[in-house]
Amino acid sequence: MTTRTRIPALGAEGWFTPDGDEPALLGQQCATCGTYAFPKAAFGCPNPACDGLEFNEVPLSRRGKIWSYTDARYQPPPPYVVPTDEHVPFAIAAVELAHEGLVVMGQVVAGVSVQDLKVGQEMELVVDVLFSDDDTDHLIWKWKPVTGGEHNS
Repeated sequence: MTTRTRIPALGAEGWFTPDGDEPALLGQQCATCGTYAFPKAAFGCPNPACDGLEFNEVPLSRRGKIWSYTDARYQPPPPYVVPTDEHVPFAIAAVELAHEGLVVMGQVVAGVSVQDLKVGQEMELVVDVLFSDDDTDHLIWKWKPVTGGEHNS
């Protein structure tokens, strides 16, 4: 059996924890005012009322509620890699994180279409394969609907 290497997709390095049973987005929190940011701010606090320059890396909430959603009926431009021979439309959700109040966009897991989604629906972060090549799986975070029997994180 060949072991496949699992790495974050190009451009998403350091944005999420790629392995484990409870993956998380990696954001930052301003040490001055407590404002959260995702992706990490390049310079300075994103809160216009704060002049903080020091941040702590923090795992963000793994759950949230759909703020908005749509589908990608068109093939996204590079660096997106089409995982199959031709583009297959997929759902995209903007999810408001439970604790931080940030809205984070991401693909929705395969098999879930816009007809399966509604504003306010609870979603959970998962890590999934965006595409594979040779011995490597290139990973990205996705949103998955929370079903009835799952516990809250």
